[in-house]
Amino acid sequence: MFILTFPFIFLSTIIKNSSTENILKTLPPSIQDEVNLTTPEIIAKYNYSSESHNVVTEDGYILTLHRILPKKPYKGSVLVMHGILASSADWIITGPQHGLGYLLSDEGYDVWLGNARGNRYSKNHTTLNPESKKFWDFSWHEIGLYDVPAMIDHILEVTKQEKIFHIAHSQGTTTFYVMCSLRPEYNSKIRAHFSLAPVAFVSHMFSPIFHAIAAADVIVENVAAFINLNEIMPEGGLVSTLGQEVCGLNTLTTILCSNTLFAICGFDCKQLNTTLLPLILAHVPAGCSTKQLLHYGQEINSGIKLYEMMIVRKNTLLGHFRQYDYGFWTNLKRYHSLKPPDYDLSQITTPLYFFYSKNDWISSAWDVGIFAKKLRSLKGKFLISYDSFNHMDYLFGIDARKYVYNKIISLMTRH
Repeated sequence: MFILTFPFIFLSTIIKNSSTENILKTLPPSIQDEVNLTTPEIIAKYNYSSESHNVVTEDGYILTLHRILPKKPYKGSVLVMHGILASSADWIITGPQHGLGYLLSDEGYDVWLGNARGNRYSKNHTTLNPESKKFWDFSWHEIGLYDVPAMIDHILEVTKQEKIFHIAHSQGTTTFYVMCSLRPEYNSKIRAHFSLAPVAFVSHMFSPIFHAIAAADVIVENVAAFINLNEIMPEGGLVSTLGQEVCGLNTLTTILCSNTLFAICGFDCKQLNTTLLPLILAHVPAGCSTKQLLHYGQEINSGIKLYEMMIVRKNTLLGHFRQYDYGFWTNLKRYHSLKPPDYDLSQITTPLYFFYSKNDWISSAWDVGIFAKKLRSLKGKFLISYDSFNHMDYLFGIDARKYVYNKIISLMTRH
């Protein structure tokens, strides 16, 4: 986690005498106020009709759904899920001409932007205090098992439909696979699912940041428990605050911020609108549990290591897509096995469409290929034609509409 925050600590020394007002002046005047606006407030600013809905999960977490009502004759509802450390804001902060939330609304879709437990919009519980360790005792497994089904059921109840569409990025795809594997009855509630940067098997993930977390998996878990570090990078925390105040200051800080993101997701200078960096980092990160990152670290450790990639056949499946590993004794108690069970991918029957890229350091093209061979309901697998497209370009890339969104909207008409 220190690896993620260090660049921003360094950047803060550069601008210690700079004010927030000066930083905001680096943003286009039309969006300066959006740094401090919530998702519904940004949506309303552009004259789209929006609503906020609270949903309570089976285990008591109170989630918030942000809804954008359709601007054209109604074509159906769609749940759009964010990735790790993110929120509903991901889909709208690039503006009406670029944000997927707006584009779907323009096409006549009833858009529901999800917020998983633990992010800035879903940090409540019916009985647990968000300051308590027990509140944060979840990974993306619980998000898939409880959060996504609760959101789907709420949308179906409100709209009186039998099925909806589902679109997700990164961890949002992981949680969808978890849901369909463990609660297969939800397959029939989805018209079609679209995975942007699918993440299930991660043996070939290249991101040095995630490999560093994986390498120190047990140490990080023990240290986090010792210092009671249950939440990672909350909205309004160090990274969020420094990011929005630093990244648009000057050429040097913009380059440093850009390279920090690229070191996690893959380098792609041409697709990043650097003038929007302070705005993006005002809304990302939005918080998650330590356990979410640790679970991905375990998945990496279940396969090959970064230094082994050059000597191991890349098309060989080495690794697992499985539940959280609590250690031998706790695994025996929870799973009646020394090792956690793999998710049963044969249970996934929803029509699936994958979008993936060669330069994604988190969702490796090799891993997507391995995963695709295990699915019987995959209807399409689309490699982005722009070779440098990275993990975050699905959200903030200048040409995300051209390479991804237009294709999704076209495919939705088939269902």
